[in-house]
Amino acid sequence: MALASFPDVAHRYVDVGDTRVFYREAGPADAPVLLLLHGFPSASHQFRRLIDALGTRYRLIAPDYPGFGHSDDPDRTASRYSFERITDTVEGFCLALALDRFVAYLFDFGGPVGLRLAARRPEWFAGLVVQNANAYDEGLSDLARGMAANRLGVEGAEDRVREILVLPVTRSQYEGGAADPARIAPDGWTLDQHFLDLPGRKEIQVDLALDYHTNIERYPAWQQWLRENQPPTLILWGRDDAFFPEAGAHAYLQDLPAAEVHVFDTGHFALEEKLPEIAPLIADFLDRNGK
Repeated sequence: MALASFPDVAHRYVDVGDTRVFYREAGPADAPVLLLLHGFPSASHQFRRLIDALGTRYRLIAPDYPGFGHSDDPDRTASRYSFERITDTVEGFCLALALDRFVAYLFDFGGPVGLRLAARRPEWFAGLVVQNANAYDEGLSDLARGMAANRLGVEGAEDRVREILVLPVTRSQYEGGAADPARIAPDGWTLDQHFLDLPGRKEIQVDLALDYHTNIERYPAWQQWLRENQPPTLILWGRDDAFFPEAGAHAYLQDLPAAEVHVFDTGHFALEEKLPEIAPLIADFLDRNGK
């Protein structure tokens, strides 16, 4: 019996300024590139199964943001963490690896990071795969609006953010909305919590949570960028996401009428449960738009 082929996955570090960035890479050097931008509270390990599924045909590259996963967490005393600061590092990462043309996979935090990068470097973007990465008011649940209301100077904001940086909440982000929670492996939330519990890491997440409102403020600019550039876009959405409901997926059609939208009966971490359905859609999209 022939065995399925699996990619040879490399695990590397690259220096970006004063930050050592960890990343996973698989696939032929001359294949279409998919840059995988992870979400909260995870890191590149959230894409491990997708890399296994597609990493023999396409070049998949998944970095850990600074302060996430295996990447360094540079000192925050001189400068608090922000989505601009994360984007600076991702931009430097792309320059270090000479990545100047790719499809970007935007998930959760990967949305504001990727769209900030697209505004800076539009020529790099051959297309977008958007998975539960919101850029519209329609895609904000009451829960998301409440979290975004936490910002510097708001009484009790930091304490409210710290309440979500615990294992039961981390686990709920994976299992919440899942059609069959038994299909969600515990590895993801367990590893996420391990990294969250490292010294100094929760302070980084507090910084980013208190900065999240800046993403919502940029929605009009990002929507304008989408309208003006019309990147080929594949939208994949878990409809029972507690943070970003299904309306956020369809809202992209206001500015990208040719976008392909697929909604799945699952939650926020849609790849954990629906990879067999999602991976072929991404492969087809890369075949058509990856160059």
